[in-house]
Amino acid sequence: MSEQRTEIATLGEFGLIEHLTKNIELQNVSSVLGVGDDAAVIDHFGKQTVITSDLLVEGVHFDLMYTPLKHLGYKSVVVNLSDVYAMNATPTQIILGLGLSNRFSVEALEEFYEGVYAACTKYGVDLVGGDTVSSQKGFIISVTAVGEVAPDKFVRRSTARQGDLLCCSGDLGAAYLGLVFLEREKKIYLESPGVRPDLEGEKYVIGRLLKPEARKDIIEFFETASLLPTAMMDISDGLSSEILHISKDSGLGTVLYEEKIPIDEQTRMAAFKFELDPTACALSGGEDYELLFTIRQEDHDKILLNEQISVIGYMTAPEKGNKIITKGGSTFDITAQGWNAFGA
Repeated sequence: MSEQRTEIATLGEFGLIEHLTKNIELQNVSSVLGVGDDAAVIDHFGKQTVITSDLLVEGVHFDLMYTPLKHLGYKSVVVNLSDVYAMNATPTQIILGLGLSNRFSVEALEEFYEGVYAACTKYGVDLVGGDTVSSQKGFIISVTAVGEVAPDKFVRRSTARQGDLLCCSGDLGAAYLGLVFLEREKKIYLESPGVRPDLEGEKYVIGRLLKPEARKDIIEFFETASLLPTAMMDISDGLSSEILHISKDSGLGTVLYEEKIPIDEQTRMAAFKFELDPTACALSGGEDYELLFTIRQEDHDKILLNEQISVIGYMTAPEKGNKIITKGGSTFDITAQGWNAFGA
């Protein structure tokens, strides 16, 4: 980032938007009209449209003491795209709204937009509009993502069936441990500003927090394998919380096997450093942005060769409740200890 600081006021609202969006090149045929008019025009040519929106607030969802603006721009897009993929849809456009104070320079926003464009390029998504307003304090980010899906191929949370296998993508718990590390280093820094952060060896968990990826590859795999999950959602608030959503919405019970929960070795080591239980981090941590889904038992062979998919349990009759069977063979109720945005 350069030393130069340009005040936002020198460009004005429209000048700022024009400055930050001047190099946009549309990637999707469905993006008929993008930034620069009163509204965007999107035509999905007979496909069904999926729309989702997220609000990220400084001090609640992110801390700029340890979150680089470029990473924040990237993550703001990715967390929305994850919701579109969770519907078995393909994201095609985003709209970005920002509330910002005069703490931020034009150069700082250029850095944020660099991350936004990097995510748009990686996932083949077009930025087609948005708004910037002034905020008394802090940074507020609102992203709306639009996607497309072939008629009746979208997947809901409420359509799992008894006997279905419960699966998830990737590995869990890493982002939470990344947060624990960064919060520890922030505390040390505030107490002793001369001390350099010690993040050695924790690149994986910190990366999973600051620069998550959405599981586009899993949705593409479903298509190639001719596999349609019976229910699906993304894991943003912790595995236990999301299992309870699918279970409640589908009117079913669940059996989850602790030994089947995918946890990366680097995540395990990080958990032990903090004397935390890796399983608890996976169940309650959140921000993993993996996919949790159910499939028919007869589709099990289709996922066997995909190392990115783990079968972690199955759906049962509603009266059996939601249970986790531990490695030691004990059975406990699954409780929603996932992160709660309202602290309740």
